Amino acid sequence: MNFKDKNIIRQIAETASKNEGYFLVDFILRGTPKKRVIEIFIDGKENVSAKICASVSKNISNKLDELLKVSDDYKLVVSSPGIDTPLKYLEQYYKHIGRKLEVVVDDNANKKNLTAKLLKIVNNDLFFEFNNSEQKINFNKIIKAKVKLSFS
Repeated sequence: MNFKDKNIIRQIAETASKNEGYFLVDFILRGTPKKRVIEIFIDGKENVSAKICASVSKNISNKLDELLKVSDDYKLVVSSPGIDTPLKYLEQYYKHIGRKLEVVVDDNANKKNLTAKLLKIVNNDLFFEFNNSEQKINFNKIIKAKVKLSFS
């Protein structure tokens, strides 16, 4: 195996994340042929701890070391996506219940922007507090969503 086999690296990262109860959000392979950098971003319904990242990193490294040549040098970075990264998967929303989100919604082919507090999730429907009322938005209608940082 070499670093051109991105799908194998992705599968290793997905399996290692899943074994810890999390999932792969993003995967970036960059750097030069002599010094590759593999960035793995994981998330889940619970917050991602440094201990989880270390465990996932160790599992990925062990598998990569088995498959790569001794001369293949790489740096592996495993972390959570960060608070300013848009949410991609429904499972990411659960830990943000009670927080305000900036959401872009597909409202019958029109984009609607709103900042609202996530109240609950039922199946694929997210319930937000917006303008003193509860608004239901199906996850599939969300174009983009980010957690609104609050310093209060």
